Amino acid sequence: MKTVSLSGSLRENVGKKDAKLQRSLGKVPCVIYGGKEQKHFTLNQIDFKKIIFTPEVFVVKIDLNGTSFETILQDIQYHPVTDEVLHADFLELTPGKLVTLAIPVKLQGTAPGIIKGGKLRVKLRKLRVKGLIEDMPEHIIIDVTNLDLGKSTKVKEVINDKLQFLDPASAVIVSVKTARGLADDEEEGEEGESEEGEAESENTEA
Repeated sequence: MKTVSLSGSLRENVGKKDAKLQRSLGKVPCVIYGGKEQKHFTLNQIDFKKIIFTPEVFVVKIDLNGTSFETILQDIQYHPVTDEVLHADFLELTPGKLVTLAIPVKLQGTAPGIIKGGKLRVKLRKLRVKGLIEDMPEHIIIDVTNLDLGKSTKVKEVINDKLQFLDPASAVIVSVKTARGLADDEEEGEEGESEEGEAESENTEA
């Protein structure tokens, strides 16, 4: 996995009043947990652009007063109006300890069904997996060269001996819809939530 290095400052005071002050200075209150002890610190608001405005997942190396911590971003809170980052939780990585991540899906090849007039539908843009951080790939590669009209690839068909897939085994990752299937999707969209809407919901949860 790719690594991003950030430099933070330890917080002398922890509380709502100090957190509000830090935010007014363009800082984001953060915490590192999962190691021997929690570390409360701040990062610059602008630093988060490196790790959140991208589908990629990174190991985040955080330097605090000369001490480096390897982490992954586990949780983040946004302002409901401005979308600025209000708080972030980082999990410290420990050798031999399993972690859970949502890894982006990357399609490979051309589906025969598309050449025949079908449309590719991606239902899961990320897959939730558990494993050692050193075994985590940058992407989960899904080969679509065997997808004909009406065919799909499900979670249970993705094989990786080093990772445990946490999404339902029967969940569809990608499919090729026929012309009739596309028409059915449009009818479902008029009656209620469409399949595409469901995909967006699933991706948000991931």
